[in-house]
Amino acid sequence: MIRRIFILLGVLVLVPLAWLAALGTAIWIYGAADQAVKSDCAIVLGAAAYGAKPSPVFEERIRHAINLYRTGLVAKIIFTGGYGTGADHAESEVGAAYAAREGVPAADVFVELRSRTTQQNLAEAQILMAAHGWQTAILVSDPLHMRRATWMAADLGMSAVSSPTPTSRYRSLKTKFTFLRHELYFWHHYLFTGG
Repeated sequence: MIRRIFILLGVLVLVPLAWLAALGTAIWIYGAADQAVKSDCAIVLGAAAYGAKPSPVFEERIRHAINLYRTGLVAKIIFTGGYGTGADHAESEVGAAYAAREGVPAADVFVELRSRTTQQNLAEAQILMAAHGWQTAILVSDPLHMRRATWMAADLGMSAVSSPTPTSRYRSLKTKFTFLRHELYFWHHYLFTGG
């Protein structure tokens, strides 16, 4: 009887650990691949901004989207992200201003001001895409964010591929595993709540 209890406890511990290890590996591998193909627009997923300045994480996303634009993979850039608590500037406005300083014409930059989550980023970007008749998009974010983002985009019916930032601010193993732990939590949150 005691042996069966230990086996059951072992299974109850090992199965979830194996699942988390497999999922974490899948997220890691997915984020290492750049799937960028010529598309109508790039969708830059929001990240923190400090006043009128992007956080280092957000700056890397902005720079990568500008590079996709300059190389001709996209003709338009959509910056997402609304106003954080107490913020004077929306994340998307900060991204658009950065792109303008880098010489991206205002006519090729679009913003939405309402979203606060990845799912909202994508839903608001989809509204802009529909309004302009754009069919395809490249999602721009950090590598470990890409799997969940493309899953959400697919659930919205978007035709989107991922292009992770090649110069992510999450460089050390410690920061990468912290981000991965965050992603594992939000992956399951989306799985069980749809939000």
